[in-house]
Amino acid sequence: MKSLLTNETVEGGCACGAFRFRATGQPIRIGMCHCMTCRRVHGAPFGAYAIFPRDAVEMSGRVQTWQSSEAGRRHFCPVCGSVAYMEFVTHGEIDLPLGAFDDTGRFEPQYELWSKHREPWLPHVRPEYEEERTR
Repeated sequence: MKSLLTNETVEGGCACGAFRFRATGQPIRIGMCHCMTCRRVHGAPFGAYAIFPRDAVEMSGRVQTWQSSEAGRRHFCPVCGSVAYMEFVTHGEIDLPLGAFDDTGRFEPQYELWSKHREPWLPHVRPEYEEERTR
């Protein structure tokens, strides 16, 4: 995993480019989620996110929002349907999908959530939590 300098900026966006983001500094944490919502939203066996403080992320372009849980909001591009970001309103954090960053290989997940839904063929290489992790 490449390390970010304190004020280094990383950028990314949706598949069509209508939504863009810019995050500054280190992520709070980086994780994979196997919950059924992440699986379905990404159309993949898991979602993987770099989680940044809300005030470290600038965004441009329109998004549509779906309230996926009591505290969770998922935002997607209304043009191409790409996952733009996720937020938990009570945490003050923005979860940026690893696949949306312009530079690949920038972040490596540190843990996996909702491993009770994880595909059995995936290798076990990082700490796993049956459901949510403790903060």
